[in-house]
Order: sequence, then structure tokens, then C-alpha cells
Amino acid sequence: MPPMSVNDKMRSISEALKERDSALVAFSGGVDSSVLAALAYRALGNYAIAVTADSPTLAPGELECAKEVAKEIGIEHIIITYDELDEPEFAKNPVERCYYCKKGLVRELKKIAEKCGINTIIEGTNLSDLKGHRPGHRAVTEGGVYNPFVEFGVTKEEIREMARELGLSVADKPSMACLSSRIPYGQAITHEALGRVGKAEAYLQSLGFNVVRVRDHNGIARIEIMPDEMARFLGMREAVASRLKSFGFSYVTLDLMGFRSGSMDEILPENITKH
Repeated sequence: MPPMSVNDKMRSISEALKERDSALVAFSGGVDSSVLAALAYRALGNYAIAVTADSPTLAPGELECAKEVAKEIGIEHIIITYDELDEPEFAKNPVERCYYCKKGLVRELKKIAEKCGINTIIEGTNLSDLKGHRPGHRAVTEGGVYNPFVEFGVTKEEIREMARELGLSVADKPSMACLSSRIPYGQAITHEALGRVGKAEAYLQSLGFNVVRVRDHNGIARIEIMPDEMARFLGMREAVASRLKSFGFSYVTLDLMGFRSGSMDEILPENITKH
């Protein structure tokens, strides 16, 4: 049997969603959840809703982006307030941090689904995601959340193809993990740390560094950008250092390895990152 094309997978997901009669999409406004929301809306119309959690770990500007993309899709968009730091185990920042965040979020999404008479919660984890350290996926699975991209073997690149096919403005938007991923495991997550990280990344993006992470090592900023942008960055290092210190960082450093997704996981034992 030949492998399924991207269009075949889109049709299969749409059919699977139709069979579920209604769906609540866990919606961040990133490319994965936006494609899922668009497919759900096409399949279910007003029986599909998108829900975004406004939280301290959401990067500056992401909530507004989510609002715009939901409007672009046409799907009903509900915004809830959820503070992950109210989950004690999450705030301690263990290696399984994302498990506690997702578990709490699924709990809140279930309340909205019940209130709206919706029987299925769907989420945009894809096949590519499962290759890394993803404890949050375990919480989603335990909570009975449906992952159509996983069921139909959809990769991150295929999702971007789907986004282009659907004409979504976020098709080429860089991935944006929650701000807690900027803080090393074992270092307590605080509102102050999340705030300075969010401000620092927004500032660097305003300078044209679109793919950027500012990792917070107890107040020391470790900046990750694309290697080919380092020369330009060094030309403005004094201004950058001054601005980041004004946000609360004590020292400002540049990671010579450059940007890589999930760099905090590099120190984890291999047997952990495979689960």
C-alpha cells in the first residue's frame, strides 16, 4: 500500500473529526494547533471551538497572534486564564515538568468542554514531537485527549504543508515552546524569571532575531540565535547586554552553539529523552 499523501491525511483527519460530532481544540496559535483548528472547523463548523490558555508561560504577543489566527479560520475562540505556577509540582521544575502542566490544562479544558456540550478534546502533538522528551504527551493521553496527527502519522513538515494548502498565515511561523522551557530543570520557575525571559526574547525579536531563545540560568541569560546571525549580534552586544540587564538579568552571554530546540534536554540521560 503506497504511503498517504498530505492531502490524503487531511481528508482522513477531517473524516475522523466528523465522526466525533464536536471538538474542542487546545489552541496556541502555532502552526500545529492552527492547522488542527482549521481542519476541525471545516469538518464540524460551529460544533468546533478553539480554546487558548492565557498564562505566564505564554510568550509576549502569542495571545494576540492566536486571536488573529482564530479569526482568520472563522472558529469560535475562547480564552481562559490558567497559571501553571499554581501547580506545585510544575513550579518545582522537575524533568517531568510538562506532565504536570498538561495534566492541569487538560483538567481546565474538560470544564470548558462540559460547559459547551463538547465530547472530544483534540491537541496538535505530531509524529516529529514524539522523538524528543515529551512527558506532556503522557498527560494528554491519560486525559483521553485525541491526537489526530499522531494517529495518522503526520510530521511537522507535513503540518506546514497542510498550513500552506489551507492558506494559513502561520505556515512558516517559527516554533515557540512555552517560556518555562527556558529555565533549567531543578531551578524553580517564578513569575519574575518568566517575565524577564519574555521581555528579553521580545526585544531580540524586535531587532530582527526571529529564531531566538533566552535561557535563564539563575539570572544569567544564555542567548541562542542562528549561527549566521552571530556577527550582527556581536555588533550590538553592548546595547543588548544593557537592555537585558534592565529586565533583571545579572549577566548576558551568547551560546556559541547557536539555536537548537530543546537544548535544556541535552544534559538528560539518554533513557529519559527517549520517553
